[in-house]
Amino acid sequence: MDTVRIVNVTPENVLEQSLICIKDLKNPGFPNKQKWFNQRFEEGMRLNILRDQSERPIAFIEYIPTEFAWRPVDANNYMFIHCMYVYANKDKHTGYGSMLVDNCEEDATSRGMDGVCVMTSKGSWIASKLLFEKNGFSEIDKRGRFELMTKKFNESAPDPKLIVWTAKQKNYQGWHLLYADQCPWHEKSVLAIKEVANEAGINLQIKKISSAHEAKNGPSGFGVFALLHDGKLLEDHYLSQTRFINILKKETGA
Repeated sequence: MDTVRIVNVTPENVLEQSLICIKDLKNPGFPNKQKWFNQRFEEGMRLNILRDQSERPIAFIEYIPTEFAWRPVDANNYMFIHCMYVYANKDKHTGYGSMLVDNCEEDATSRGMDGVCVMTSKGSWIASKLLFEKNGFSEIDKRGRFELMTKKFNESAPDPKLIVWTAKQKNYQGWHLLYADQCPWHEKSVLAIKEVANEAGINLQIKKISSAHEAKNGPSGFGVFALLHDGKLLEDHYLSQTRFINILKKETGA
């Protein structure tokens, strides 16, 4: 394994280090994510980048105390991993992901927390459980395609649990799109979906999720994205314009 280092992104160096999952400062998602990041940093969130000797970004991890997590998780005094990713295939299965998980655990321990948890899935836009199983995490709850993986430092601490999100879906009659700036790619997706909806004459109600409380208690397991029609969740993560067109055809029979 080459010499690598973990860089902690802060509001002071964010323009230099980038937000890693989106680097183009002119992308409309960047300033929104930057503002969101600055606010979350004050709540204890951290974004760490693993870089090699040439400063090439290898992987990143974003985590936050569970009280402020933008996922439907109910827990106190745990650290929650929002997302993490190893970029190049050649860097996967090399231990780089585990380095970032270990770093997160060390941070949680230094803050006197009871453990670390993360939502995983086989689906898109979220990590697989395999990495966390290798690092001593256990599945402690499961709903739909999502698992809640947890590594406890304090065995007497209450277990984290997932908040039921399906019951809220019936409240969204008509077409609804909910999204948050936690993922900077949402802005691009929303603009594309809005354009298609307008052309199709669809009255799409768009709402930006503005707090962790809203995300925790929303209609989606992913927490920060939801496309719904007449009380049914159609998609729970970023989707392309083409994907939305196909969904419209299926839902409307057009």
